[in-house]
Amino acid sequence: MESVKSRKTGGFAQGIYQQSSRQLEELDTVRELADGRVFAYAQAGASDLAVGKLTQGPAPSANANDETLAASVSLGATEISVTFGGAVTAEFYKDGWLWINDDTGEGYAYRVKGHPAGTAAVIVSLKDPIRCAATTGASTVSAVQNRQKAVIVAPTTLTGIPIGVPVIPVTAGNFFWNQVKGPCPVLTQGTIVIGNVVGPSASAAGAVAALATTDIIGPVGDVMAVNATTEYSLVNLAIPGY
Repeated sequence: MESVKSRKTGGFAQGIYQQSSRQLEELDTVRELADGRVFAYAQAGASDLAVGKLTQGPAPSANANDETLAASVSLGATEISVTFGGAVTAEFYKDGWLWINDDTGEGYAYRVKGHPAGTAAVIVSLKDPIRCAATTGASTVSAVQNRQKAVIVAPTTLTGIPIGVPVIPVTAGNFFWNQVKGPCPVLTQGTIVIGNVVGPSASAAGAVAALATTDIIGPVGDVMAVNATTEYSLVNLAIPGY
């Protein structure tokens, strides 16, 4: 039977204001508090994270973009053999997504359970069974990491999607709860207006700024209370996808 994760409502092993060197929840588990704030379980990347600074998820890897299906895969299978565009480390895409992007089976996405290190004919285990058979020599596949894995402070030029705001300082590599909805102090850059939407700043890493009509990246929340530039204004977060 297909295993689909439901929204967890209790029994959490890690507090909102705690970080852990061990993974205690499934990545991207969603946690909603009685006060309306919503958090997603995340792992910091190679650098420490600061409280109140917007973060982004991992950048897609060129090693997993339109890659070769090393062997045909049948309906109901839970493993798929992929030849990546370069070497991948073990479990790099664990808890992430793999999808058929071209030809037979295209348009279907699957959650990744795990995989070994390698390049050619890497066996990727899936959490979901194959719903449409795919053919070697024709079908191609792509993969991305979990959106809450290897989280970094959002750079001025984004390489991944905006993914939340830490409410505590987080040590590199540690697991934490990333706030994705509700009132949250966030680093402010430039002039913002109460009630207006804000998005990632193009001039200050980790900050939010007023959106211009020419901005391609959309809003991450709306302003509840204004503080001066380089200070922390209260933003009603609404990270897309949560």
